[in-house]
Amino acid sequence: MRRWSGTAGFHGRLAPVASSRLTNAIAASLALGALTLCLVVAVTVLSSNLSMVTAIPA
Repeated sequence: MRRWSGTAGFHGRLAPVASSRLTNAIAASLALGALTLCLVVAVTVLSSNLSMVTAIPA
């Protein structure tokens, strides 16, 4: 990520805000979190469908 240095609007030099390794690590952790959330939702939906199919003896 880069940010404009100075306070004169968009006129100025680009200054690095974070290293590319840090940006890649954050992107990877967000992708892993999204994948984990999708898996949890899928398992929850499948287990609720399975519990609806099985008869509960009263």
